Amino acid sequence: MAAIFQKFTMKTLVFLLLLTAFPRGRTQEDEDEIEELQVQTLVKPETCSTLSSMGDTLQIHYTGKLMDGKVIDSSLSRDPLVVELGKRTVIPGLEQSLVGVCEGQKIKVTIPPHLAYGKKGYPPTIPGDAPLEFEVEVISLSQQTPWQKMVNDVFHLMCLALVPTLLGLVGLYLYKKANAQKQNKKKAKDKKGKKK
Repeated sequence: MAAIFQKFTMKTLVFLLLLTAFPRGRTQEDEDEIEELQVQTLVKPETCSTLSSMGDTLQIHYTGKLMDGKVIDSSLSRDPLVVELGKRTVIPGLEQSLVGVCEGQKIKVTIPPHLAYGKKGYPPTIPGDAPLEFEVEVISLSQQTPWQKMVNDVFHLMCLALVPTLLGLVGLYLYKKANAQKQNKKKAKDKKGKKK
């Protein structure tokens, strides 16, 4: 019994030594991971009377990089990218960072993986779980008109009402068509019965 206890305590002692030898909890690498969207203003114009909001259209120049500095994409050699906020034409983190900016503003955005390309990444350029860094310059800002805002707000509701209405009309048409065929067959049987 003493031998088993001694063996057990020896195994326990070795296990505890191994546990203390390896760092527990978060490592320095884990602490460096970006979990939240970070927006830093690099240049802000002196006059900023209009801030962007959802539904507005922006023209931007951008340079996207991995955290090691490798450039993954840039619009500097092309026409500015047109982004309509709320239409999901760019990754979510970039779209969120463009809300509340003004024309002529330059920002630096650090985007966590879940607001960029996620676990899958965008092979071969962007590895999975990669945070991204963008430098963005807002070239122009066009606010949506009240008419556009109303159409954007009401259009979704109209679609929600339109789909059940169309399904109901199709169902009614098919029901009437099926009943008409039954009545035609019944009339044809009645005519055959009268001829005999």
